[in-house]
Amino acid sequence: MLLSGGLDSSTTLALAAEQGYTLYAISFRYGQRHARELAAARQLAARYGARDHKIVDIDLRPFGGSALTADEIAVPHDRSADEMGEGIPVTYVPGRNLIFLSLATAYAEVIDADDIFLGVNVLDSSGYPDCRPEFLEAFARTANLATKAGTQDGRTLHFRAPLIQMTKAQIVQEGTRLGVPWELTWSCYEGGERACGQCDSCQLRLKGFAEAGLTDPLPYETA
Repeated sequence: MLLSGGLDSSTTLALAAEQGYTLYAISFRYGQRHARELAAARQLAARYGARDHKIVDIDLRPFGGSALTADEIAVPHDRSADEMGEGIPVTYVPGRNLIFLSLATAYAEVIDADDIFLGVNVLDSSGYPDCRPEFLEAFARTANLATKAGTQDGRTLHFRAPLIQMTKAQIVQEGTRLGVPWELTWSCYEGGERACGQCDSCQLRLKGFAEAGLTDPLPYETA
């Protein structure tokens, strides 16, 4: 389970637990602006009884190119829905999901896991190209061609993204049904004591709760 500590990955974690999977979690310290999401991931992995939780260090800051890994690029605030629906935002981290999935594939090979879960979502993804079904399907083909598991061992690696075609409201409803402890999750791109309420991630999360008719228990600076 690729576990970021956010709304989508926590719901996916709870769904995999409900389906009876033995849980192994993997998270990444990749040079992002803050460690709040990693703290959330640790708590969620413990809450759901993950057999192991790897936090892998990779540093994407030397490449920059993203508001999440380069201090000179500001996280955009208060963008409209139309603005969020156009193009790829500066919070996109070049190659991030490609790198994360490659490392998760290596981990899965070692522990004999054939199912890799991730919480990507295409409908409310702020235009990230590595959250699309086309990317995941292509990566799955490559992973099965490039691994001992998929060639010599006769295994098939399955990349499962059960939320990929769901809206944020539907994800909030599903997570609520599953009993996800929303107060332990973190989605904000900023790393303050309270979520900013203004970045794209906060706005999409708040919109999801509002459309689901629920209240997000996280404290916000602005909501």
